[in-house]
Amino acid sequence: MRIVGGVLRGRRLAAPKGDATRPTLERVREALFDILQREIAGAAFLDLFAGTGAVGIEAWSRGARPVVFVEERAQAVAALRRNMESLGVTEMARVLPLPAARALRLLCAEGFRAEVIFADPPYAEPRWPDLLAGLGESGLLSPGGLLVVEHALKRPPETPAGLERGRSYKYGDTGLTVFWRTGGLGDEVSRGIGD
Repeated sequence: MRIVGGVLRGRRLAAPKGDATRPTLERVREALFDILQREIAGAAFLDLFAGTGAVGIEAWSRGARPVVFVEERAQAVAALRRNMESLGVTEMARVLPLPAARALRLLCAEGFRAEVIFADPPYAEPRWPDLLAGLGESGLLSPGGLLVVEHALKRPPETPAGLERGRSYKYGDTGLTVFWRTGGLGDEVSRGIGD
């Protein structure tokens, strides 16, 4: 597994053995950042269910600052921290080794606002629909900000309250669906994203 763009392009990432993580495929990451290309530089980026950190590190490589990683599984957190250290991705980056709902409450309480949120929940995670609904209403996503959800193609997410649904993209049996919060300068760009 390697970084596909930005200042770290070509650098390799470590992943724990076994099925403890399901890293976002390189071609899906490349497609994701093609979608986000006008939004990423200088954006506060939140990587939910970060696993090994591949997406958040890719965002950092392409100029996102700060980057916050949320991951609760100890084995994945260890791999994420190793990747950050080996690639020098500690400046303007933070790891929250917490369950997603708890991390989101903490970030809201701190006043953190993200311009881009990427969420790749375990496909079978039963609490994910409730978490997504709460995310839309939390104010964690800045006006005009984007939420991109990676999901099983046959199980697209519902549109969270407070957000608008954008385009969906398919890559084999994986889907990416874009949502945005209205009220910011990014609205027109977000509506036309991927065109």
